[in-house]
Amino acid sequence: MLTLSDLMWEPDTNWRSDAACTGVDSEIFFPALEDDAEAASRAKAICAECPVQEVCLQYALATNQAAGVWGGLDAGERRRLRRRIRDRERRQAS
Repeated sequence: MLTLSDLMWEPDTNWRSDAACTGVDSEIFFPALEDDAEAASRAKAICAECPVQEVCLQYALATNQAAGVWGGLDAGERRRLRRRIRDRERRQAS
């Protein structure tokens, strides 16, 4: 379960060399239409097989990546995840 403290990112990006998307055309991960689910599904299929999917998602959340598919989630999914994390932590703090 992610917490906001998990979203603090150290600038180590060595994980990228192990990513399943290494060498893949980046346009797959940044479809022209952000809400094009079919285009994003190609990227998500690659992410599903990726050994560093979780750390990629943490990177995207920590660095507020506003576009593209990162860690298997598109921008809207990442916004919703961040909101759920915040809401859960606020409830726990109450």
